Amino acid sequence: MSEREAQWRHEIRTALHVQDGTPELEPTTHSKFSPTEGVRVERVSYGTQFGMRIPGILYLPDPMPKEEIPGLIIVNGHGGDKYAWYGMYSGMLYAKGGAAVLTYDPTGEGERNANRESETREHDHIEDPEHMGPRLAGLMITDLMQAVRYLGTRPETDATRISAMGYSLGSFVVGLTGAVDEQIHCCVLAGGGNFDGPGEYWDRSKPMCQGAPYRSLQALGDRGAILYTLHASRGPTLIYNGLEDAVVNIPNHGRPFFEDLRKRTIALKGSEASVFDVGFLEGASHRPHFVTKPVALWLESHQGFPNWSNEDILKMPETHIGPWTEKYSVETDRAYATEIREFGTMALRDDIPGIKRSLLNVLTDEEWEAQKNILIHEKWREQIRKERKSLNVC
Repeated sequence: MSEREAQWRHEIRTALHVQDGTPELEPTTHSKFSPTEGVRVERVSYGTQFGMRIPGILYLPDPMPKEEIPGLIIVNGHGGDKYAWYGMYSGMLYAKGGAAVLTYDPTGEGERNANRESETREHDHIEDPEHMGPRLAGLMITDLMQAVRYLGTRPETDATRISAMGYSLGSFVVGLTGAVDEQIHCCVLAGGGNFDGPGEYWDRSKPMCQGAPYRSLQALGDRGAILYTLHASRGPTLIYNGLEDAVVNIPNHGRPFFEDLRKRTIALKGSEASVFDVGFLEGASHRPHFVTKPVALWLESHQGFPNWSNEDILKMPETHIGPWTEKYSVETDRAYATEIREFGTMALRDDIPGIKRSLLNVLTDEEWEAQKNILIHEKWREQIRKERKSLNVC
């Protein structure tokens, strides 16, 4: 890493209040179950900022391959959490391929929500965005970095092959985290990754978790090219979008935007080595494309799966997600339950079942009530207010 890149990383971490030290991890396995043949699940939790806890679901191959296995982390979009259809589908899909797959509740959703509910967008609650927004992004970055650390502690996992895949808001979080955390091997940004200029989409997007944090990085200069230059120093990155994805402004950007962004990144980096790859799907809008064959093939080529080869992936059947959610009564976000969006996704394999929501609870009702104050988003906000008050920040 060059001195210039080290300075960029420092500026990003400072702007987003990402602490130099790492929070205590204190990983805990709460219980286990098997959702389908070839997969076992562990209900886990680990630490993040202010001694708070993150509940997660870890999908593992069963039986376990003899060699160390790659790790994958799923970072959810707005309203998504470990109960989201793509979290469970990705978990079982890639566990069957021989990977350890971790998906967790983002702050304000699932078991980190005061009512233990999903799709609440609790972290979008407007509270002094220019001050709280960057701190919120810093929490989300820390949460992902802690997930990387957690998988690195697992005895079955190869700590040099831990990758992160983010969808929508998750693509924003992975885009930032992959620029500052060199422990991540591969990054996949689905439904996003089009980091643009001043006053454009990302500056004007959700103020708390995207808009204000992205604006806080303006002093860097060419934010998109700088972020992806840092990604290139870390390792491979794939950006994958539907060409009709108006949710994140892809129709107005299109292929030319990414071609230009890639040229600017290569110019900053000084070479094409590990500069991001780009993929598009015609006629598709906002989707978690990492459940699909093209992304699985890209991951196989860059990190490898013990149970799969490229030939295996190419021969696999696919599942149409709309009918799949109906078959298994899987809850979905109504805003994205359309054919052009998530319901039109053709996901890899045809033997992935749905999982009942209750099975994806990490904590029992009694445990959750007892630990509520170190889980929910409101308590994190209280900690930030105390910190700002102690520093005399208005």
